[in-house]
Order: sequence, then structure tokens, then C-alpha cells
Amino acid sequence: MNTVIIFMVVLIVFGFISWLFTVYNGLVQVKENIKKSWGNINVLLMQRSDEIPKLVKVLKSFVKHEKIMLDNILESRNSFLGASSIDEKADADNQISKALKSVFALSEAYPELSSNENFLKLQERISGLENEISDRRELYNDSVNNYNIRIQSIPDTLVARALSLKEEEMFKVDKNKIKDLSIDLDNLSE
Repeated sequence: MNTVIIFMVVLIVFGFISWLFTVYNGLVQVKENIKKSWGNINVLLMQRSDEIPKLVKVLKSFVKHEKIMLDNILESRNSFLGASSIDEKADADNQISKALKSVFALSEAYPELSSNENFLKLQERISGLENEISDRRELYNDSVNNYNIRIQSIPDTLVARALSLKEEEMFKVDKNKIKDLSIDLDNLSE
């Protein structure tokens, strides 16, 4: 009888430890997926940021009267480079995206700009990066969502609380924090 009880206790303890390791490893995996997803976004954000000075250089030779807009795009880039948190980077990303839309709209007002090979290559490169950032943002947010669900679901929440795991923030667009960098194409100096 004592052997059966000891065997049952050992089996229960072993089962509990196995369950604990499984939950812990699962939480580590979803947490690391967030880091990986963010790393992918950050690489693309940096690549786009590296293209901005090249774009501004090309633009300066064509749009001499748009200094404020060019300063805004460089200021947005500097905000990104100085950002340390995901929220700050998301805000800076939103600023850059808005500024780039305004810049690319300039090609309608400056026909010689829209035929410039360097501008067209930069526009294509940056637009491609914008699309990739959007795709990666979706993957990141899915990773965050999976993690947040896991740390709130029973029984995983018991291990998550013991490890003091907190919810992660989505990489979102906050329209209230985006400056209006739009331009009036009708009033551009030609």
C-alpha cells in the first residue's frame, strides 16, 4: 500500500513539474516571438530611415520652396532615431509615413521630379519598405496578441503571475499623435 501511495505522489509531482516546464517553455516561446517580430520591424524602420536623407537630397534640387516640409521629414526621422520604446518608435513611424505621403505627392506638382530616375528609385524603395513594415506590424501584433492571451488564460496565468509577466503593447497607429504634414498642391510654387 505504501508503495502505491509513494508511486502516486511521485507520479503527481512528476506530472506537475512536466506541466510547469511545458507552460514555462510555451510562454518563453511566445515572448521570444514578440522580440523576433519587433526585430524584423526595427530592421525595416531603420532601412527606411536610411533612405530619407537620400530622398531629401534629391528633393532639395527640385523643390527649393518646400523647406518646411523637408525639415519636417528630417525631424520625423530624428524622432525615430531618438526613440527608445516601441510606443515612441510607433509614433515616429506614423510621422515618417505621413511625411513621406506628402513628399511623394510633390511629384504631381513638380513634373521634372516625377521623371527623375533617382527620385523614382527612392520612391519605389521606400514604398516597398512601407508595405513590408505594414506586413511585419501585423505579424508583430499577432505575436503580442497570442502572448497576451496566454498570460491571461488559465492555467498559464498562474505561471505568468509567478514570473511577473505583463501584457505587451501592440504597435498601433495613434492618429491623435500624428502631426499634420500635408501640403496644399494648389498653392505650391513652381
